[in-house]
Amino acid sequence: MFGLSELALILIVVVVVLGIKKLPELTRSAGKAARIFKSEAKALKEQDGPSGSGRNVAGTGIERDGPAARS
Repeated sequence: MFGLSELALILIVVVVVLGIKKLPELTRSAGKAARIFKSEAKALKEQDGPSGSGRNVAGTGIERDGPAARS
């Protein structure tokens, strides 16, 4: 990903462009977005259920209808 120097440079550019006064609001918004994303990901995992639906199980096959099906 990014190194420490690249992240520092990006932070400096953000501070210069947005100004020091807007930085707390920006970080608050980023934190709120991260919390929402985390809760939605958790809800999707719970929706799948503990049975592991959606996972492949050894020894089972997938049947398909139509021209793409092979015998």
